[in-house]
Amino acid sequence: MNNIAIIIPTFNELENIEKLITEIKIRLPESEIYIVDDSKSQEIGELIKNKNIKVNYFHRENESGRGSAVLFGLNKAIKKNKYQIFIEMDADFSHDPNELLRNINFFINEKLDLLIACRYLPDSKIINWSLSRRILSKMSNFLARNLLKIPLKDFTNGFRIYSPRSVEKIVLSCGNIGDGFILLSEIIVVIKNNFMQIGEIRTNFVNRERGVSSVNLKLIIASLYGIIKLAIIKKNLKKLSNKNFKFH
Repeated sequence: MNNIAIIIPTFNELENIEKLITEIKIRLPESEIYIVDDSKSQEIGELIKNKNIKVNYFHRENESGRGSAVLFGLNKAIKKNKYQIFIEMDADFSHDPNELLRNINFFINEKLDLLIACRYLPDSKIINWSLSRRILSKMSNFLARNLLKIPLKDFTNGFRIYSPRSVEKIVLSCGNIGDGFILLSEIIVVIKNNFMQIGEIRTNFVNRERGVSSVNLKLIIASLYGIIKLAIIKKNLKKLSNKNFKFH
């Protein structure tokens, strides 16, 4: 498969990135990887250069957040006008590369525009998460599901597959409400409002074993607030399919 772009936002993931790239290339050798690095140092870039690792690497001078990193990567990839599948995944191995081929086949067979690896389907597993993270995640998804009136179980997992037409809408319309996990919900609303197809598939989500998580209480609270804000202005998001609507 040579028509796949994989977007990986990174922040201090030097311990993980080389191994992750290797694992992806074993499974999808012809895919193209986009690393969008918000780390203060350029150690990841130096590693990639010194070891001649074949990826598209972008280092952003100022930390801008996971959500904007994904938008940045999707925007770079869609401009090449060559990919039929766009994958978003984290760099810390919480998203298992072993699931990539299965997810891609499901995405194609079901003719989807967005496939979410769902942590809350009956056969899914969440491993090594603290009780507080489980509670906050379930609270976020409960609020999103009920306030946005969209019958999905997992709004906040960033292990996803997108179609070209959904990426075109995302880069045009999203990123106006906030960064972090709220962008994941905003994307769902925009895709749903444009009558595209969304599906979910089981996943094993494993909390990171190496490195330090960038998720903190401030980010989670901001995301909860963002979901409420998104619900209030949801009806205006339909305008985003035709123009870049700004929220103030």
